[in-house]
Amino acid sequence: MSFENEIDKTVKNVRDGIDEAGHRSAAEGERAKRDLAGDAMTPGEKAGSAANELKNDVEAGVDRMKRDIRNA
Repeated sequence: MSFENEIDKTVKNVRDGIDEAGHRSAAEGERAKRDLAGDAMTPGEKAGSAANELKNDVEAGVDRMKRDIRNA
């Protein structure tokens, strides 16, 4: 593998790592929001928050998988 390819791979890995961390933080934020608000949230708000948490968890998993595949 050439030096340029290694640099490109490293840049993409860093970008995916930052994206993954952002998605995981957003998912934790959604969970914390539900824990903090508790019964003050309507069932619809809780469902929307849970859906956002799931979406962010999946996006974080995709970013991690892209790195794992790239490094295989």
